Amino acid sequence: MNAAAASPSAHAAIKVLVADDEGLVRSGFKVLLDLEEDITVVAEATNGAEAVERTRATRPDVVLMDIRMPRLDGIQATAEIAGTHGLEQVRVLILTTYDTDEYVFDALQAGASGFLLKDAGPAELLHAIRVISAGDALLAPRITRRLIGQFTVQRKAAQAAEDRLAVLTQREREVLALVGQGLSNGEIGIELFLSPATVRTHVSHAMAKLGARDRAQLVVIAYRTGLVSPTM
Repeated sequence: MNAAAASPSAHAAIKVLVADDEGLVRSGFKVLLDLEEDITVVAEATNGAEAVERTRATRPDVVLMDIRMPRLDGIQATAEIAGTHGLEQVRVLILTTYDTDEYVFDALQAGASGFLLKDAGPAELLHAIRVISAGDALLAPRITRRLIGQFTVQRKAAQAAEDRLAVLTQREREVLALVGQGLSNGEIGIELFLSPATVRTHVSHAMAKLGARDRAQLVVIAYRTGLVSPTM
């Protein structure tokens, strides 16, 4: 199969927009991409806002998007592009020197189709562009491995938490969640329209079922099981 056959159309080059605030990076990408018969750079952008504007104007197949840019970062720009009517076919490939989970999840949630580190080789970058333009998703191999591990851990933790809380009634879960937020029995009673005595009974039952020796342990259990999060 020749290079052109890897593009969405054998007769049309893959149109790419390069968004990066570093001129040398943009120039390097342009030189590399313009050497390919099935890929052409149709526009460049120096910041996120410009990336959105030029994507609307040129309708590229793929946007190579840096994360850290002025005016609008790559995550926000990706979200705007993904949410714009008429740009549904545009694919965003995030390019960054950072591979933290936070960026990976944010980028994918914003609508990115792929995530590649800037230290990837030319062949890996070209492959990513072709894969993304064909409508598939792509992540750098080491990021994929960590994501799979992360999801596996989260899934196991969620299942373990659900198993542990399964012994509680729905009302006891509600009481435990409020205990985890630091509410007193009286405050919980007001919140759930229960008498303090009834709340105490629910708390006692929850402690017995969960093997908690005191109220403090209930708070810990509420957080560890995800019933309460630090942002609540």
